[in-house]
Amino acid sequence: LNFAEILLRRTGGGEAILFRNERGDQRSLSWDDVTGEVARLAEAFLADGVQPGDRIAAYMPNIPETAIVMLAATAVGATFSSCAPDFGVRGVLDRFGQIEPTILIAGDGYHYNGKTHRVADRVAEIMAGLPSLKRTVLVSYVDPEPNLESVPGAVGWADYLPAHRPDRVPYKRLPFDQPLFILFSSGTTGAPKCIVHRAGGTLLQVLKEPMLHLDARPDDRVQFFTSTAWVVWNMHIGFLGTGATILLYDGSPFHPG
Repeated sequence: LNFAEILLRRTGGGEAILFRNERGDQRSLSWDDVTGEVARLAEAFLADGVQPGDRIAAYMPNIPETAIVMLAATAVGATFSSCAPDFGVRGVLDRFGQIEPTILIAGDGYHYNGKTHRVADRVAEIMAGLPSLKRTVLVSYVDPEPNLESVPGAVGWADYLPAHRPDRVPYKRLPFDQPLFILFSSGTTGAPKCIVHRAGGTLLQVLKEPMLHLDARPDDRVQFFTSTAWVVWNMHIGFLGTGATILLYDGSPFHPG
């Protein structure tokens, strides 16, 4: 099976992902939009030599590109892990340093409580602390263009993606127990501990809970307030498997914007 293939069974122009942030910025991606972007990024990963079991790490806010990274990574059989951009360098290295990712996808910042927080300098420090990295991709979110001068050796998201959109996602069908996600304990009693979630069991969970426990149906809109450092984020993206629309939000829930 392939986790991403089952989540992206739905096609067409209906809304798959809606995005909002506290500044009032809005985006909408259809099912075909999401599948097309996943196909492009998956092809970029394969061109970089990504193999099943390689780790792809995301240091990203809760934006559509983060969902696309997760879906593209799992489409080609890589194992996905993420940290939120409000984590400091040490917190990220305590986690990603254990899993030795080959690719890091990083956002340039995030919004919270009326402030814009830029993290490109942190990304450069994280890169220096991860000798396993073969590629770092910087996603422009808070600024119109990636500040690559602050992150030597990184490439911008737009430059990394293939210019063409492939006809299909290059899904790799792998065993039920293929490692899918690596999440982490809180780190309150020593170094954060890796927790590996496997493809088949996770797939059953992200379909069972939305459909049976929460009665999620196609065209429902679902929003969890979460960061990309929490397993709730992974579950939220899993709602795509029900045909529901997911709403991603970046910012403080209490901000008047």
